[in-house]
Amino acid sequence: MNLERAASAGRDGTLVRPAGDADLSAITAIYAHHVLTGFGSFEIAPPDETEMRRRHAEVIERGLPYLVAERGGAVAGYAYAAPYRARLAYRFTVEDSVYVGSDHLGQAIGSALLDALVAGSERAGCRQMIAVIGDSANRASIALHQRCGFIHVGLLLATGFKAGRWVDTVLMQRDLGDGDRSLPVERL
Repeated sequence: MNLERAASAGRDGTLVRPAGDADLSAITAIYAHHVLTGFGSFEIAPPDETEMRRRHAEVIERGLPYLVAERGGAVAGYAYAAPYRARLAYRFTVEDSVYVGSDHLGQAIGSALLDALVAGSERAGCRQMIAVIGDSANRASIALHQRCGFIHVGLLLATGFKAGRWVDTVLMQRDLGDGDRSLPVERL
């Protein structure tokens, strides 16, 4: 898989580009905030920067996109695509993750990231993208995915237990490229 490495800048000054080593400290801080304050991630304790570097390297080694949105020279959010499941038959399906810094919520950072992530995943030869959204009350993430062409495909009740309560999982999906309308090109 060969991913295009060009950055794209929006009219609002948001720059979406591949994440690099220098971004991992900011990415770690953004993710830690979401782990500690919300239900978008089912992790209980935020991973440290070493673990986030390992995760970043794993995504890049697979030839999948790992992006940051930069505004005013600072990382405002990040997104990446990872294998949906480990079994070989799932090799054309990815799961998206999108996290926006708390001081940049409601500024279309998530949309810019998810649009670029979809495009990058298509270039990587992927055919389906799955959103596994923590918390059925996570209206912002559900709306973001709807705006980016995802459809609701399932609800898993009480699949996580965090902060003293049961949390649902919302499943949303969208085709990438031709989706299932043609055979994929093998990308092993």
